[in-house]
Amino acid sequence: MSEENKDKSYSELHRPASEFASRSDYLDHELQIMKPRRWALNLPGRDFRFEWEDLVPAIAGTIGIIAMYSAVMSSWAEGLSLRWDHINLGKEFAIEVARVEMLIPALLFCVIASGFVNPRANLAGNHGPMIPLIGAIALAGAHPLALAILLGVFGLLLSYLKGGSKLVNLTSEGVAGGLLVFLGFTGAFSQIGQIQSWATGLESADVAAGSMGYVGLAVLAVNIILYAFLARINKRWLAIPACAITGLIIALALGAGFNLTFETEMGLPHLSPVYWWGSTTEGWMLGLPNLEHFIASLPFAILAVAMWSPDFLGHRIFQELNYPKNTDAVLMDVDDTMTTCSIRQIVGTSLGGGNITSSWGTYMIPAAIAKRPIPAGSIVLGSLVMIIAILGFPMDVAVWPPVMRIALLVGVFLPLLEAGMQMIKDTKDSQSAGICIFASAVANPVLAWALTMLLDNNGLIGDKERAKKLSFLDKVIIPASVLIICFVAMLAVGMLEGQYGIPALL
Repeated sequence: MSEENKDKSYSELHRPASEFASRSDYLDHELQIMKPRRWALNLPGRDFRFEWEDLVPAIAGTIGIIAMYSAVMSSWAEGLSLRWDHINLGKEFAIEVARVEMLIPALLFCVIASGFVNPRANLAGNHGPMIPLIGAIALAGAHPLALAILLGVFGLLLSYLKGGSKLVNLTSEGVAGGLLVFLGFTGAFSQIGQIQSWATGLESADVAAGSMGYVGLAVLAVNIILYAFLARINKRWLAIPACAITGLIIALALGAGFNLTFETEMGLPHLSPVYWWGSTTEGWMLGLPNLEHFIASLPFAILAVAMWSPDFLGHRIFQELNYPKNTDAVLMDVDDTMTTCSIRQIVGTSLGGGNITSSWGTYMIPAAIAKRPIPAGSIVLGSLVMIIAILGFPMDVAVWPPVMRIALLVGVFLPLLEAGMQMIKDTKDSQSAGICIFASAVANPVLAWALTMLLDNNGLIGDKERAKKLSFLDKVIIPASVLIICFVAMLAVGMLEGQYGIPALL
């Protein structure tokens, strides 16, 4: 931005799209002139505008969050029912809690917080990497509300100390690229496997179970071609809605429609915290947490917060890769995002929810690809989520495998894979990335990130010249502390037990 424009406001610098040679140039200009206010009122027209491109990340984020919330609540229901004899929570409970999470938190933290109060903070969504652990969390004796309070407190502390942005700055492009490649690759294979498992499990009066695998193959094949075409014409930001709708149509056309049922009715869920946490006969049937619950939840809360930084890092990188130059003012602020995620974690669960929060990837990734800033799409997304929570039946469509799995595949995991490959630019980067991918396969992505950050910052792998510019604190103290914290937390909760036979400390 030129010197003469630095003192001008967004509304003064805004120009209509008709004055630009292309839509892309207009969107670039919008990003370059925005001056979002942190923790102050941002208004449409004065500080940002709504564009039709905002619908894409809003729809993508809505589909993604319905799928994620449903998976989280189902895992809580199953784990708690196995641990406690008096608890029997099923699908109705999972949907009811998911709708609670989709109403008030969406209003407070999508529409108000990220939309009007701080557009530098990415939306507080779901902590995807923690979903496989929720069953273990419940069986360990943790309480959702105790976990939320601890996670929120630790997150606020790290945010206050600017720890999130510090860790992001200490992660080299090679390490970050390797992390994204691994997450993208394994996630993509997981979604492909889920689609095929769903397809081979289909059966009808005319077709025996196991004979409809071709439905999954057709859904995947057509969407691969569609995704490649969208990338070719620079419309990859349309991937989630376009491919999800295509997956729905193909599955229905090939006879899989009998597997799609509408069970969720229109209405409001219970919105009283007393219903959810007030007794052992209603809601979660757990009552309020006690000291034992807090002790059991502690290592999981530490682990979840430790996993935030690489998660946030990946989302900010997407903006940096897709936004033009001179757009630092609209990049997500890692520490502000950590603040809103922490507060949302405590508030959302206190109201009756059970989500484990993190930066909203299924919103940020398509928003970055579509060259849109956070606020307008955040407001649209929050509104969509609340409408769907009230309507109910669209949730049944969004969690149907040919819709949900395809949305996650093209909207999250393939872009993660592509972004990681873009970041690996030379031999030094490829060395760090290779070690990170290898360590991720041996242990897990969080431990691999912490280990390779320590090795890379000390010049043992990657760019040795970069290591010489870092202080002892940045080279040794911080990376080593992160590695030890992650390792002890994982050891405590038994994350290394199934793979290597190392028993959990708790």
